[in-house]
Amino acid sequence: MKKKFTENQLNNLNQKELIKLVLSQQKELEELDNRFQKFMEEIAVANRQRFGRSAESFEPDGQISFKEVDGTVVFFNEAEAVCDEEAKENPAPIARKPRPKGKKQADISKLEVVSTSEYYMTEDELSDIYNDEGYKRLPDEIIKRYYFVPAKVGIEEIHIGVYSGKKSDRIVKAKFPAYLMRNSLVSPSLEAGIINAKYVNAVPLYRIEKQFEADGLDITRQEMARWTIASAERYLSVLYDHLHERMYQYHVLHADETPVLVNKDGRDAGSKSYMWVYKTGRLYNNPIVLYEYQKTRKSDHPREFLKNFSGICVTDGYQVYHTIEKEREDLKIAGCWAHCRRRYDEALKAMSKGSQKESLAYKALVMIQAIYDEDNKLKELPPEERLSRRQLTVKPLVEAYFTWCHEHESRISSKNKTGKGIEYSLNQEKYLKVFLDDPYVPLDNNSAEQSIRSFCIGKKNFVMIDTISGAKASAIIYSLVETAKANNLNVYEYMKHLLTVIPNHMDDHNTDFCESLLPWSDSLPEECKKKK
Repeated sequence: MKKKFTENQLNNLNQKELIKLVLSQQKELEELDNRFQKFMEEIAVANRQRFGRSAESFEPDGQISFKEVDGTVVFFNEAEAVCDEEAKENPAPIARKPRPKGKKQADISKLEVVSTSEYYMTEDELSDIYNDEGYKRLPDEIIKRYYFVPAKVGIEEIHIGVYSGKKSDRIVKAKFPAYLMRNSLVSPSLEAGIINAKYVNAVPLYRIEKQFEADGLDITRQEMARWTIASAERYLSVLYDHLHERMYQYHVLHADETPVLVNKDGRDAGSKSYMWVYKTGRLYNNPIVLYEYQKTRKSDHPREFLKNFSGICVTDGYQVYHTIEKEREDLKIAGCWAHCRRRYDEALKAMSKGSQKESLAYKALVMIQAIYDEDNKLKELPPEERLSRRQLTVKPLVEAYFTWCHEHESRISSKNKTGKGIEYSLNQEKYLKVFLDDPYVPLDNNSAEQSIRSFCIGKKNFVMIDTISGAKASAIIYSLVETAKANNLNVYEYMKHLLTVIPNHMDDHNTDFCESLLPWSDSLPEECKKKK
């Protein structure tokens, strides 16, 4: 318990004792202030996660200035660089974006006219209006609107010729497409519809069941789960494995993971499982997105998945990737600037509006935004030119930011968000600079996070993921769905095509046929491609 001093005791202390007492009180007050600031940040972050927007956009005012000091480019004159008081007092009016001319007509021009209604007046009605004056017919006024027909399920009959010899018992059948499941009513079109509803639109199986029930169909969620798991395990996994091999041909990958609850996995209730996602670099054409279900977050899983990959993997700073990098010479890990800025963003939102622009968090965000702005200008350049321009214009900004971090490292507590942001940056400095030396490496890992978002939205509605087989099936299907979306395909038509074609190749000794099923293949039917 802290000793309490009376007024007389304080009057009797000598100068040395008073100095020691004041210094100790200052230290305690500083620690108390840091704890209070951390507490307020945690409350602000919790409130923002619960009630606020998830966006982390940051738009600093004015221009961003840098200056060379002793051969090093540093951030210069932050207050004047980021604040234009005159513009703040007299903001320019926000210009409303004009609607492009002809957009409405262009949107509907690709749609077929499926219903036409006609409304005309009779001769008697016209005579009553115009009397002896007479009338003439003008061009019709035409009103256009969308015509919607709800989905309907019917029966598809497949007639197969069966033949028998007149003098023998030999029976043969005509060749016919392979079925998905023997003695089952499920078809490629129906299963594709279930996949589209569940994995694209995040509709839980019980709601799909209710919709079928409203249409007079007795299709239970248990049947849909069995059909979907079987389709993924037997057929869609073939293309998944082919895409996995294809992914090794790329030089840059993204990786991320998110927790998921699988109740029946042989462990205690509430044990966390993980869905890992890997995506080809966003600066490449023909993107591939692959999910992988695993019980844990151990390094064994990315180690196995990436064992035949040689190149650069962009991650969020999770240590297991750095561990794997140390084991290999042909794998390099790149850091994520979005995670670098996130702690500053959280710190800024925990402050009052009036104190934000004077804070270190604001200054850090300004510098990181300058790096993003400069690099975004290079997106459309050829790789070689992008690399040289990064060295010329982006690298000085990066070096300036880390110089600033080193200067403030010892001046601020690592317990609050700003201090954690500086600490994270310095710990990840090696990985955050990798993009400067490779034109195909982006600044952040947002591409992987965006790909895993669909899974995060839909995972609360899962029934199938209650088991390990359901979780693995979901990983396969999400992989093909997200890869199709990334390549601008119609997911329903593409899944229907896959479930029609793949069953006919189950006796093949190789997967060469998968080349014609890749999302960018010219062999895909036109209906699989979204109309532009």
